[in-house]
Amino acid sequence: MKIGKHQIGVGAPVYIIAELSANHQQRYENALAIVQAAARAGADAVKLQTYTADTLTLDSDKESFRIGKGTIWEGRTLHDLYSEAFTPWEWQPDLKAAAEELGMDCFSSPFDQSAVDFLETINVPAYKIASFELVDLPLIESVARTGKPLIMSTGMATRDEIAEAVEAARAGGAQEIALLKCTSAYPARFDEMNLRTIPDLGATFGVPVGLSDHTLGSVVPVAAVALGACIIEKHLTLSRAAGGPDAAFSLEPEEFAQMVADVRAAESALGQASYEVGENEHASRVFRRSLFAVRDIRQGESLTEENVRSIRPANGLPPKHFPALIGRTAARAIEKGTPLDWSLLE
Repeated sequence: MKIGKHQIGVGAPVYIIAELSANHQQRYENALAIVQAAARAGADAVKLQTYTADTLTLDSDKESFRIGKGTIWEGRTLHDLYSEAFTPWEWQPDLKAAAEELGMDCFSSPFDQSAVDFLETINVPAYKIASFELVDLPLIESVARTGKPLIMSTGMATRDEIAEAVEAARAGGAQEIALLKCTSAYPARFDEMNLRTIPDLGATFGVPVGLSDHTLGSVVPVAAVALGACIIEKHLTLSRAAGGPDAAFSLEPEEFAQMVADVRAAESALGQASYEVGENEHASRVFRRSLFAVRDIRQGESLTEENVRSIRPANGLPPKHFPALIGRTAARAIEKGTPLDWSLLE
């Protein structure tokens, strides 16, 4: 997969997405500041969400439209929540331009056909399907028909539902698809993450895989990278204390920058399978163990476990030769502290 100038997949740098979501609190200057903070923190992309309360749900107070227990939005109606959380569409071309000027990609999650049509007018380089929309196969097919790279989150989805979504994307013509492991809990607990799903997703569906993360900190993203995640998506806010629908599971700019640094360090540390001596290991080789005379040994005296030991440094014979040395005779006097060599023996 390639989005903008970024190659995404095994062997390529992890693609880090800053999710703007609802953290702008309906102020354009906040949204712009989050884009700028994402660039300073080292994000590769900013992701928006393109919907309105009316394209996403009904303005209804019926029980079905009221959020129940188990989330941070308990008691609110869906329409009320989305009215607060949506990103005004008229902002999105300017936010995209600002992100691109700062060297980042900018794309969005569409939630209906009108959003897809709108995002095509501003020529987003990719699309993201949110976890809750993974079961909307007509929407996935519509997005796939744009021919743009498609990232899909898999929160709450069964293996069969993921397979149906991938099939719909391919049926729509998508050539570049990625899947993100996601736990749709806000915030999510470490013991709910099941990150070992990440390599299984890649093996099962043959696509790049990653993580859409709602935990706090960088532990989970780093672990995901170690398991093969090529993409990390994380919510970014200017301040959790300022509040907002998504603030509780978003990182502040300094935390996001630390996560980026930790991810970059992790991917550097992974390296490749290698049994070669590293460049900076050579200087340490001299401190490995070897065989030394640990007492003065007279000419003609036998080498024993009392006068020969395996110690540091590595100037003498390798320790594997210890059994072969014991019982051999010294060809000349050997002073204590002398590294042993075959030439010293009869």
